[in-house]
Amino acid sequence: MSKLHIVLLSGGSGSRLWPLSNETRSKQFLKVLRDENGEHVSMVQRVFGQISRMVPDADITVATGVSQVRSLEMQVKGRYAEVVEPERRDTAPAIMLACEHLASEQGARRDDTVVVMPIDPYVEDGYFAKVLEISQAVQTDAADMVLLGVEPTYPSEKYGYIVSEQTGDAPVRKVSRFTEKPDEVTARELIAQGALWNCGVFGFRLGYALGILARYGSFSSYEDLRSRYAELPKNSFDYEVVERAESVAVIPYAGDWKDLGTWNTLTEEMKDPYSGRVVVDDSTCSGVHVVNETGLPLVVAGLTDSVVVATPDGILVSGKKESAAIKSLVGQAAESQPMYEKCPWGEYRVVDLSSFPNGTSALTRELIIREGKQLEYQRQTGCSVVWTVLSGQGEVVIEERLQEVAAGSVVCISTGQAYAAKATASDLFITEVQLGRVLAKEDTEELELFWDENQ
Repeated sequence: MSKLHIVLLSGGSGSRLWPLSNETRSKQFLKVLRDENGEHVSMVQRVFGQISRMVPDADITVATGVSQVRSLEMQVKGRYAEVVEPERRDTAPAIMLACEHLASEQGARRDDTVVVMPIDPYVEDGYFAKVLEISQAVQTDAADMVLLGVEPTYPSEKYGYIVSEQTGDAPVRKVSRFTEKPDEVTARELIAQGALWNCGVFGFRLGYALGILARYGSFSSYEDLRSRYAELPKNSFDYEVVERAESVAVIPYAGDWKDLGTWNTLTEEMKDPYSGRVVVDDSTCSGVHVVNETGLPLVVAGLTDSVVVATPDGILVSGKKESAAIKSLVGQAAESQPMYEKCPWGEYRVVDLSSFPNGTSALTRELIIREGKQLEYQRQTGCSVVWTVLSGQGEVVIEERLQEVAAGSVVCISTGQAYAAKATASDLFITEVQLGRVLAKEDTEELELFWDENQ
């Protein structure tokens, strides 16, 4: 029997949700939603829970970038495969890479069904029940490519539309054409014709995708494809594959569906209007959501239908409607260096970034390494590092030379030296100063863990 494989696409940094979302803390990992028990969950955790309830026998693969692997592994436990892009090249090459991984590394058969979908839709459980209908349509040869189409609730100009040959109650409809992001008048006309929103869900046999991949070259293995990833076209799956396919069908979905990609849509689903150290004048404010992660007091007055967000990465004050168009403004304002990040070993916060007349820079961070955890063995190729231990006990290794540290210890690490740290008897609190001409995350070379994790 054929097997069902779900490929979840996890990409993008969610710049329209800046400053809460950034390159290392993408929107799908923000714990701003609540589950049925009232616990805070992320979009990723919510989707994994829905799949486990509605499609429990499906094999799950997550296609993502290297910057999101750490967040994914921290939030989602259990059995799933990871396919990590060597570089960002849009959804077409990412899906091709995932399909090659299914075939070469996971033992999937060419006759198996693959259903590709975003990792972060805000939907009801019925959305995932449709995955089984897509699989059945693929296996009964309804079409080479079977899509999921959302029944529109208003004439949106933000989404693409799928126009089918049949309307009414037909469960599977042949697709005649696509219209990408029309104006409002055209959108109304399309809806009157029974058109559906394209929500980025695609179903097909694995062999079909591998046949398309073969058009771009002969790849001997998954690793061969990864090493030659730049040879694949940098294009979306919609444009590169779906709109060129000869046989396409769509299955309609009439339930709730939202893309929580802007503050305007996200705040509609946030149960708590205020978070953090916040004082809001409710007599002069209405429709306001405030998030404060800085620990500093934040006072808000006289705002309507607005969002105020303060994090170590920046501060945003915007009307909710206008927040959907801040992407270009964020590109002008945001620093490339994340100011705060939770990691498997603990967390860090950037407290200062200074530049000097001689061209050098200094980056100061506060590190917390949790008891029993270890900072990865690594080396900095663009700067030296000075650690001052403020509290706790642990061990530091520099070029395989081990030393114990405690409050008051100062550790100097030269450019290019391999180093790591482990908290032993308690959490380690460290002030770190990086000194050099290049202070970029890509200049950190991560090596193997130094200590056995089981010890």
